[in-house]
Amino acid sequence: MAYLANVKSVLSGDTLVLTSPNNPAAERTLSLAYVSAPRLSKDGDEPYAFQSREFLRNLVVGKQVKFSVSYTIPNSGREYGTALLQDGTQLPEAAVKAGWVKVREDAGRKEESEEILDKINSLRSLEAQAKDEGKGVHAGPGGAIEVQHDLGGPEFMTQWKGKTVDGIIERIFAGDRLLVRLLLTEKKHWQVVTLVAGIRAPATERTGPNGQIQPAEEFGNEARAFVETRLLQRQVKVKIVGASPQGQLVGAIIHPRGNIAEFLLKEGLARCNDFHSTLLGPDMAALRAAEKEAQAARRRLHKGFVAKTTDSKETDATVIKIIGADTILVRNKAGVEKRISFSSVRGPRAAEASEAPFRDEAKEFLRKKLIGKHVRISVDGTKPASDDFEARDVATVTREGKNIGLQLVQEGYASVIRHRKDDTDRAPNYDELLAAQETAKEQKKGMWSGKPPKAKQYVDMSESVQKAKLQVGTLSRQRKVPGIVDFCKSGSRFTILIPRESIKITLVLAGIRAPRAPGRTAQDKGEPFGQEALDLANRRCNQRDCEIDVHDIDKVGGFIGDLYVNRESFAKVLVEEGLASVHRYSAEKSGNATELLAAEGRAKQARKGMWHDWDPSQEAAEEEGDGAAAETAGADASVTIDKKPEDYRDIVVTNIDSNGRIKVQEIGAGTDALEAMMDQFRQFHLNPTNNAPLKDAPKAGDYVAAQFSEDGEWYRARVRSNDRAAKVAEVVYIDYGNSEKQPWSKLRPLTQPQFSVQKLKPQAIDTQLSFVQLPNSEDYLRDAVNFLYDLTEGRKLVGCFDYVDTKEGVSYVTLYDPASEKSASATESVNRRVVLEGHALVARKLKAWEKSKVFEPVLKSLREAEKEAKEGRRGVWEYGDITED
Repeated sequence: MAYLANVKSVLSGDTLVLTSPNNPAAERTLSLAYVSAPRLSKDGDEPYAFQSREFLRNLVVGKQVKFSVSYTIPNSGREYGTALLQDGTQLPEAAVKAGWVKVREDAGRKEESEEILDKINSLRSLEAQAKDEGKGVHAGPGGAIEVQHDLGGPEFMTQWKGKTVDGIIERIFAGDRLLVRLLLTEKKHWQVVTLVAGIRAPATERTGPNGQIQPAEEFGNEARAFVETRLLQRQVKVKIVGASPQGQLVGAIIHPRGNIAEFLLKEGLARCNDFHSTLLGPDMAALRAAEKEAQAARRRLHKGFVAKTTDSKETDATVIKIIGADTILVRNKAGVEKRISFSSVRGPRAAEASEAPFRDEAKEFLRKKLIGKHVRISVDGTKPASDDFEARDVATVTREGKNIGLQLVQEGYASVIRHRKDDTDRAPNYDELLAAQETAKEQKKGMWSGKPPKAKQYVDMSESVQKAKLQVGTLSRQRKVPGIVDFCKSGSRFTILIPRESIKITLVLAGIRAPRAPGRTAQDKGEPFGQEALDLANRRCNQRDCEIDVHDIDKVGGFIGDLYVNRESFAKVLVEEGLASVHRYSAEKSGNATELLAAEGRAKQARKGMWHDWDPSQEAAEEEGDGAAAETAGADASVTIDKKPEDYRDIVVTNIDSNGRIKVQEIGAGTDALEAMMDQFRQFHLNPTNNAPLKDAPKAGDYVAAQFSEDGEWYRARVRSNDRAAKVAEVVYIDYGNSEKQPWSKLRPLTQPQFSVQKLKPQAIDTQLSFVQLPNSEDYLRDAVNFLYDLTEGRKLVGCFDYVDTKEGVSYVTLYDPASEKSASATESVNRRVVLEGHALVARKLKAWEKSKVFEPVLKSLREAEKEAKEGRRGVWEYGDITED
């Protein structure tokens, strides 16, 4: 009796797996009667087994046949029969004729039916003809194909990754997991488990290690059936894209009608697999689009899909604060502030040892990019509130068309978040982010470099008045020192970082008084408009690049000066908004009184801030009182010199600090006394009985004996700073001016009367070159210091002490080298030589005493030298005029 069936697969050249047209789940296996084919086996195929199977597979898979069972083996129940294709092709006749199966030797041996015997004789005749023609298995030796069942070593990916090869789908484990026979070479095939690239399908029913049946996930069996119907034993193209962490092949399965992954996604039978995104690259976009189509239609896996309700409308805002490497604070045009996290990216984590060292560097990268800048924000979702954080929007942030989150990932300053499969609050360019992360890893950028950056350490020079005094001279000499506003303490008080000096200072705005901001406690409510002044400072200055001009220091170590953000004086901005008043005396002393008083006048006229109830009728009386005070104070505000200095001293230079400050000793009675004392000092410390360590931890300002690291000798020193944790102190050798860090074990008490500073005052005199400003650039400053060493080291010089500033503790000098031929001219000084060779500039901000008329010839000579250096492109002028800006 004949039946109709569909051919599901072919097990070998003589065996078919059939399914019922009305019930695809009903299967039966039919072997072709009277013939046998070479066997396929995991232990090794017989020669021509694959070719034989391929002949039958190409002929019947996916087609309908009419079959009849000729006989059944009683013990096994295995059915043998014949089949007829719709085009009239008969089996097993066609296979015998092509030479891919042999007629069994025992066929018809016990058969009595004439019809069957005639059929067997016909088959033998066809077989004889195939043998004569050398067809199929009768072609002789050479039909063996080696089959490998794993990828082997990494050389497989080296050779085949990125290539598209032919393959045959041998088995379907799940919608995303197949057994594929890769036809890589004529004599060798790889038959390996392959993951469908870019998707994850629900699991099918399977038996666990303990024999228990694990039920299928929802739609798991349906996904497998979907793929099975379309791909089982079909020849496909396989694009090899990589391997899974478990060593399984990952490939795109391309059917003649398209990528099977896209069809699964469109039907809602699979989800996109983020882990494959970097393997697929641009090809992932088509899969994302297919998934979105299924989500919109709520098909199968997405039946409960709810579209995002966030308003994706793009908005413009200004970045007012960088909270971290992945979070910013913005303000929109309406003045509303909002905390925004970048979609799908995460900055370096403090708890991860390999990432934590990059937190500051990543934040600084973002600060330079965004602070104070206009950005476009497209909200992608919301992060719910947690124990540590409030709810906040996650968004794509762009500036001038460039995606900031992507730039962070590209530079290795952020990693990409692995979202849950149902998490839709992700960046629209998620796959691009993943690809950028892989590239950053390959190029070892940022936190993928394996080398933590050198932490930038800032020394707090406002920690004490003593430290501030050491720095104020250097800063006051320079104009517009670049820095970063690190913190706003009030409307007029800031913490400023100065990277090139590796210091931080507290800057107090000169010439104004801003109301005190509220404190941290509820009782400290501050002064009226103090909070408004602080808010304005935070909006306009916090985390911004800035420039400062330092004039002086206050009683607690704060530096008094001007702050410029975007080249605008913030003191003027505060006064103009009515959030600070002008302190006339200090404003005139710092030279910005005219500008500030004009700004204050505008604020009063507009009744802004603290002037909201200003009464113009009181202005005249106020101005009269202020004028008298200013006149009294102004007498001390400047120093002029009417007579050319004649304070010449023989000196030697003992040290030049890295900032250009020069330490000198005066040759004469002082140096003679120092030599005598140092002989006694040396003998004293050579005596083992005097090897007494410090009794207590040293304090800043203490005088001690310190053992210099280069020669092992003991010298008088003073403690500049102290690290109690490391038990290390920074000391200054008071007779020579150099400094270094020494462990406490190399310090001894300096309590002996014969060695005290009362017996012999410190011999190192702190000096600075008059009228000269050394370069700001670290490289040029280093060159200048080295040049000064060349001119002065080991030589007896003459120093003209032009002005001694007792407040700063520094003497301003003009140095001459009597041994130099050029010193014959009274104007040819070391100061001029430094300017002439381009290692320094004539000071742009002259002190009051330097403006005295007696120094006009000196300044003229120095400016001529500067002009000559500029024209000759020497030193700092090598690339042109650095003062043009």
